[in-house]
Amino acid sequence: MTTKMFDLAGKVAIVTGGNGGIGLGMARGLAAAGAAIAVVARNEAKSDAAVAELRQHGVKAISVPTDVTDNAAVTNMVARVRRELGRIDILVNNAGITVDKPPHILSIEDWNSIIQTNLTSAFVCSQV
Repeated sequence: MTTKMFDLAGKVAIVTGGNGGIGLGMARGLAAAGAAIAVVARNEAKSDAAVAELRQHGVKAISVPTDVTDNAAVTNMVARVRRELGRIDILVNNAGITVDKPPHILSIEDWNSIIQTNLTSAFVCSQV
């Protein structure tokens, strides 16, 4: 599955939050352009299902369960992607959460979780 005008053959992409929603859409698009995909997310079952779907289209894809807010976990994830897919060319920092509460009810724990997942993870993944 390749898109002739946007050729990523031989490239490797990490897509955080790549097991659903926009992240899975990004993984599908990158795969359609020829990239191998590392689906990186906390939910292993959803990630495995996403990888199975990508593989049905002939895409080289792996699931790498990772808490992208944890620097050591991200370091291990990057090492695994390099080991299994050979390189890293593309990083899609897509992991994100929402807490469906009005601001005046939002707890500091909720706030910290949002900041860690939506902002800090992008910093950590980009830095590593």
